[in-house]
Amino acid sequence: MSHKPRGFYEFFAGGGMARIGLGDQWRCLFANEWSPKKAASYLTNFHPASELTVEDIWNLSARDLPGQADLAWASFPCQDLSLAGNGAGLDGSRSGTLLKFWSLVRDLASAGRRVPIVTLENVVGALTANGGRDFRAMAELAADAGYRFGAMVIDAARFVPQSRQRLFFVAVSENVHIPSGCELNGPGDDWHNPRLRASVGNLSTHLQRRWIWWDLPRPPEMTRCLNDLIEFDNAELAWHTHEETRRILGMMSVANIAKVRKAEMYGKRIVGTIYKRVRMESGARTQRAEVRFDQISGCLRTPVGGSSRQTILVVEGSAIRSRLMTPREAARLMGLPDSYRIPIRYNDGYHLAGDGVVIPVVRWLETNLLRPLASGVEIEKAA
Repeated sequence: MSHKPRGFYEFFAGGGMARIGLGDQWRCLFANEWSPKKAASYLTNFHPASELTVEDIWNLSARDLPGQADLAWASFPCQDLSLAGNGAGLDGSRSGTLLKFWSLVRDLASAGRRVPIVTLENVVGALTANGGRDFRAMAELAADAGYRFGAMVIDAARFVPQSRQRLFFVAVSENVHIPSGCELNGPGDDWHNPRLRASVGNLSTHLQRRWIWWDLPRPPEMTRCLNDLIEFDNAELAWHTHEETRRILGMMSVANIAKVRKAEMYGKRIVGTIYKRVRMESGARTQRAEVRFDQISGCLRTPVGGSSRQTILVVEGSAIRSRLMTPREAARLMGLPDSYRIPIRYNDGYHLAGDGVVIPVVRWLETNLLRPLASGVEIEKAA
């Protein structure tokens, strides 16, 4: 690959996490974010960020996108697709923006500036939303724009101590050469789970002919654990009162309390994470606090729409403390370095992290698929 950075467009850019993951091999020609708060973080961390346009994607045209990009990245809004969202799917006001994104991609092609590689990132709920119709729509939009495509389900827990499954949909222009080692003859065990295989099996014959089973190597064994990312002795940490911790413990089921008692028996510091969830018990909706001590945090969420913020539970023998996870800890779980400046307000910082893409996952995808595919773009240009 050339030493000259390749150009890319970043849609729904948030705080620029995809940009960080892509690294210095790529140069951002254009970034788009509609939220002024997220855009403020982008500007702070990539100053002067003249490539950033703070605007609703529906108001953009191909004329707003400068130059010739080799890649378009879109982590399009997931609220209408996720289990915590409203279930509207691609017909929703937020996730429906994917339709506008592909309209821009088609307009660029019509103007002689086709983007060879397109990457979409979203929740795994995109596979089954609206009975699988949304996933079929994703494939149809790519096919109608003249692309071949495939997808992978990647759990961030293979890279960072956070359980976070996401769908990565990678499409390439028909003439792009796919290098050896990037494609399998059929689904693989690592990145193509049964849910994805079933979704592909439900596609039309026409769409299946355009499908590519992308191949990625297995990542090295993760060495960092939750303990490595959590703060313990910072004087500014807002620990709960003893009464509040007792209230949280009182919300646990027998099985979850048993986990806490087992942690007490270790006699050393054990860190767990808690989410509050509503469960049906004896025909009634009951709010429960559910804890895990496997050194993997639950999936970060945005603190809006009823989603709870993750709670840290620290057990040291009979001493038990609890508090909300800090925005900095959430940022670390996304792979952001401590040098990255996060918003001062708690909810803004937590939202920025919970709504982003995990940086080491992007880096793995870039190194092992996007960069080799970009070499295929060179072959296309030379042909």
